[in-house]
Amino acid sequence: MLLALNTVLLLTAAGQKRVSELTLVYDAAISSGSKEPKMADALDGATTTVYLKGPMSRTEMVSALFSSTTIHDSKAGTSVVLREVSGQKLLIRMTADNWAEKNKRYTGMTFTDTKETKVIAGYNCTKAEAKLADGTTFTVYYTADIIPENKDYDSQFKNLNGLPLEYELVQGKLTIKYTVSRINLNPVPASRFDLPKSGYRELTYDESKRMN
Repeated sequence: MLLALNTVLLLTAAGQKRVSELTLVYDAAISSGSKEPKMADALDGATTTVYLKGPMSRTEMVSALFSSTTIHDSKAGTSVVLREVSGQKLLIRMTADNWAEKNKRYTGMTFTDTKETKVIAGYNCTKAEAKLADGTTFTVYYTADIIPENKDYDSQFKNLNGLPLEYELVQGKLTIKYTVSRINLNPVPASRFDLPKSGYRELTYDESKRMN
């Protein structure tokens, strides 16, 4: 009995892979309850690409309307956001306190596994119900086969016991479903985390909030 249990534990551990470098590409599919789904049409087909390398992460969202890139240093806690909207190119610097404020809604977030499973991008995934402190809920399918060493790249999944491969978020009248289309475990070039030297108008986090 003990030998059988040890064998199961070894097989489980062998199936899991902790990674320090990773590239994920998510495709977004959007539905809207509105009779004029222009916003949904503009965002539908957007992609989100996540690059992880040690404590560094880069998350790029590109749509027909805008692009937004967040480069985060989980060791220092600082971040830089690059936005391109209507011809404007903005660079927003965030301190560790700014990052914590921006993501405070995810504090205390919990995940409860269900018995539902499915295969996404070749990985076995478990469906979990996510619940925020304000009562908001959403679903996520995650794989425990890949464990990113940097769990701070996305605050909403910091407490998830694996890698999210599909999740659904509700923003106003829009429901956005993100599904991984590509997973790459090859090394990520350090140049991915370089900041532009020119061409951007620089703002502080507080200044960017006033603009919104």
